[in-house]
Amino acid sequence: MLANMENRLTPLLIVRDATRALDFYVRAFNAKELVRYLNNLNGTISHADLSVGDSVFSITEEARDWNSDAPTSLGGAPVVLQLAVSDVDAAVGTMCNAGASIVFPVQQFCGDRMARLRDPFGHLWVLSQRIEELSTEEKQQRRDALFARLRSKPEALNRPGISGG
Repeated sequence: MLANMENRLTPLLIVRDATRALDFYVRAFNAKELVRYLNNLNGTISHADLSVGDSVFSITEEARDWNSDAPTSLGGAPVVLQLAVSDVDAAVGTMCNAGASIVFPVQQFCGDRMARLRDPFGHLWVLSQRIEELSTEEKQQRRDALFARLRSKPEALNRPGISGG
């Protein structure tokens, strides 16, 4: 019997050096390797599935001839992956110890403590920890207040450490 694959979104991260990427994600997120397929013609990983908690994501080796370009080939990543964690400070430390770099340090925003990091393969991650339960309306009010403050100081948009409560 085939497993139900409907209505499941699984990000596929394209990287240079998938073997090193697998090791990074295991160390950074305590990811579990679910499956690994090899490209025996060139000795690379053609596809691997990993899980972090209830989430699954995949990685594959860059194949530019197939329009599978890693962020390092494109000059950056156009997508940000978000991961909810129980202790954002510890998770940021673990991710940095594994080789990630901080883009924006841990800060408070709309009921969460969060940070943005770049992994060694160019992918962007937001790690967040819920610290306050807010309604949609309360979150919108806080966002409106933040953007009003930023409008009066547009240079603040380019600096880390913005606290949006």
